[in-house]
Amino acid sequence: MIRRSGTGSRPSAFLPSFLPSFLLPLLLLLLAACGSDPDPGPDPGPDHHRPSPIPSPIPAPPSDRWRPPPGTAWQWQLSGKVDTSVDVPVYDIDGFENDAATVARLHAAGRKVICYVNAGAWENFRPDRVAFPTALLGLGNGWSGERWLDIRRLDLLRPLMAQRFDMCRTKGFDGVEPDLMDAYTNRTGFPLTAADQLAYNRMLAGLAHERGMSVGLKNDLEQIPELVGDFDFAVNEECAQNDECDELTPFITAGKAVFHTEYSLATTEFCPTARRLRLSSMLKHLNLDAWRQPC
Repeated sequence: MIRRSGTGSRPSAFLPSFLPSFLLPLLLLLLAACGSDPDPGPDPGPDHHRPSPIPSPIPAPPSDRWRPPPGTAWQWQLSGKVDTSVDVPVYDIDGFENDAATVARLHAAGRKVICYVNAGAWENFRPDRVAFPTALLGLGNGWSGERWLDIRRLDLLRPLMAQRFDMCRTKGFDGVEPDLMDAYTNRTGFPLTAADQLAYNRMLAGLAHERGMSVGLKNDLEQIPELVGDFDFAVNEECAQNDECDELTPFITAGKAVFHTEYSLATTEFCPTARRLRLSSMLKHLNLDAWRQPC
């Protein structure tokens, strides 16, 4: 087969001389169509920071997505070897630090398992840390090795978070807890707005749902009225300490669990309110080890 070069054209001598002259234009058109190279599309250009695309798993039908109801007991452990003996129906554990076998053991015991992923800050100890362009990294957030992310850059963060959510789905997690979903209320180094946060949080919810997983809204109380319809449960820290637990009632009214933790109050100080509001509440150490004292 004779291929057309990038700069030349097919020579006219290629045409048979015996054809009637009225057929020559038609034959020229046919040869040009057959010899044309397919349009390669726009050149994406080099991008050493963007991760290689990973096919997402086929999402479960929306009706099959797990939706925890109000009052569901839970365990939240992000440090140390996961203690799988806690008798609760829901575990929330680190998605990077725990393998599929741990998730399978919890499933075998009848538990649902939530995948903790930091979605608002870069962490220098994660295996995918080099995939984050420097332009995304803002100020430190107070935790060692962490820097706020520029959540306005959905074009860069969507594929990065998609790969993390793919990891959660591949390991068998039932839901996702994206952390630091209220960056716009903090000093990040970027001029973030409430609209930026809404767009980013909704993007995260969509990524989870596309993969058949439920997703929780972490803190971000001010935007609950706008986001309660996009999320399947809430995760909250210290609403009693800050006297703001009533702001979580839209989730309860919608039939969605609110997984709540206090760090410094005694259970006698917050459990009566938690029971009244039907929150799933407990006292935890700040490092979120296995210890817990539920209401």
